[in-house]
Amino acid sequence: MEFTAVYHKTSEQMSYALDEDRLVVNLKTGYDVKQVFIIHGDPFDAGILGGSEKWSGTREEIVFKKRLPYQIWWTTTLMPPYKRCKYYFELHTDREVWYYFEDGFLTKEQMDMPGRLLQYFIVPWMNPADVNRTPAWVNDTVWYQIFPDRFCSGDPQREKGDVRPWQTGPVTNRERYGGDLEGIRQKLPYLAELGITGIYLNPIMEAETNHKYDTTDYTKIDPAFGDDAVMERLVAEAHEKGIRVMVDAVFNHCGRKFAPWLDVQEKGRASRYADWFMVQDWSDLRKHENTRDGRFYSFAFADWMPKLNTNNEEVIRYFCDVCEGWIRKYDIDGIRFDVGNEVSHRFLKKIREHLKAVKPDIYLLGEIWHDASQWLMGDEYDSVMNYPLMSGIHDYFLDSSMDKQEFEYMVNRCYTMYMQQNNNVLFNLLDSHDTERLMNRFHDLDIFYQQLAVLFTLPGSPCIYYGTEIAMEGGFDPDCRRCMPWDEIGAGKYTERMSQMKELIRLRRTEEACRSLHFHFPDQYGNRRCVEYIKLDDENRKIQVLLNCSDEEVHTAPGGEVLFARNFSDGVLKPKGTLIRRVC
Repeated sequence: MEFTAVYHKTSEQMSYALDEDRLVVNLKTGYDVKQVFIIHGDPFDAGILGGSEKWSGTREEIVFKKRLPYQIWWTTTLMPPYKRCKYYFELHTDREVWYYFEDGFLTKEQMDMPGRLLQYFIVPWMNPADVNRTPAWVNDTVWYQIFPDRFCSGDPQREKGDVRPWQTGPVTNRERYGGDLEGIRQKLPYLAELGITGIYLNPIMEAETNHKYDTTDYTKIDPAFGDDAVMERLVAEAHEKGIRVMVDAVFNHCGRKFAPWLDVQEKGRASRYADWFMVQDWSDLRKHENTRDGRFYSFAFADWMPKLNTNNEEVIRYFCDVCEGWIRKYDIDGIRFDVGNEVSHRFLKKIREHLKAVKPDIYLLGEIWHDASQWLMGDEYDSVMNYPLMSGIHDYFLDSSMDKQEFEYMVNRCYTMYMQQNNNVLFNLLDSHDTERLMNRFHDLDIFYQQLAVLFTLPGSPCIYYGTEIAMEGGFDPDCRRCMPWDEIGAGKYTERMSQMKELIRLRRTEEACRSLHFHFPDQYGNRRCVEYIKLDDENRKIQVLLNCSDEEVHTAPGGEVLFARNFSDGVLKPKGTLIRRVC
């Protein structure tokens, strides 16, 4: 047996409580393992210390598995009647049987050796207080991300500084176009008609730049966007239409005009805020130059965005109060933490405990672009932005040498990194204010909709970036932040594209299987670039997703109700075609 491929721990994402009753157990093996059994039971079934009785347990086969590039991920769910569990694994290859314990592998003879002290895997107690709980409403949400300055100008009389006329086409990060909260409020009927049930707003608090990631005042709506009254009205009316609202929190760093940073620059070490920041050299804090010299830490090397010390108790209390104020004042439903992998774990644990006490179902989302396991243990974020999935989808369509198995491996990797409750509320996206726009990557509507079909049928909570409904183009930041072309939309230029988006959103919202965590890849088509997966709901109802990513036609099996299709007719899925249908 390939022993080095086998891995399990009673921690991390390998063994955890799904709720008060269910225990999820996962195991990795090599492809040489063909069958796996788990032998499990209460640790005290044979007495407190075992005594003369031998602990035996119940033997069950583990049947659910996902394929990864070099390993198989086996998973099962147990229901320990007394909230405790003791277990080991029985692994079968074509020629061998091995027994896997916490300290390694044993043969049958070794395991049965009289007097042997076996090192079982142990889950000592499934404490309800330790269960990783995520907001149930998030899985039902279709998000729409808005970059406020470029979405809609609803109050042209508001003093907004040097504002340029609304335009289409390329932009930079220097100009302002006057989008505001009132504009977003006026477009709520548009978003509701599209099918949107959640809005994610890029920063709206007072800051110098148009992107607002250099906060000046965390307690004040930026005057260019509006004020408290407008924000309160926006959230209230969104809620009336069944739309949740999530705001951006920039707590890793602040702007150069944040009052505590100004005080530090003026008073140096004597400032009462000296420990709010990470200063290494106090001799020249006013120097305007990147921070590669190490005089203080900042976001990247931007000297105008000094890094906050989120280990500091005063800083933690300050931002707990800031977030509580946002919840109580505006009634927001979620908070997205910018640069969410650089704030301290201590900070996140305390802010989560504080905010969940204020609003138990608040959604706490971290911006993390890589494996975020250490932030998703149930005491920090509820979820993260699923950039690994975005990257994997993009790379598959970019690289024609990849076959459908590699697509399967990529998806399975993304959904075996975290606990099921986190997977259920992952923030899935294909583009954002930090990336090239989806349409820009291939300039091909058929590939564009193939990727969106994946977004709306995989587990988690899908998000589209404003303008994606019309396949808006735009390069990397800042060009991905173009103005929304409302005149062209009003003239009907994008009716067909918007109709396609509405179909996908409706499908996501009405088909439970689209939202379900359950999927598998049956591999019934010979074409190496024909991706197929099946989604199942709790009643075992199925939908099939087929993507023809090859240059050849694919003749599909007959039957099934077509739910969404492009380049499909008479049972033939043409190149770049998409088919989503209900199957028996």
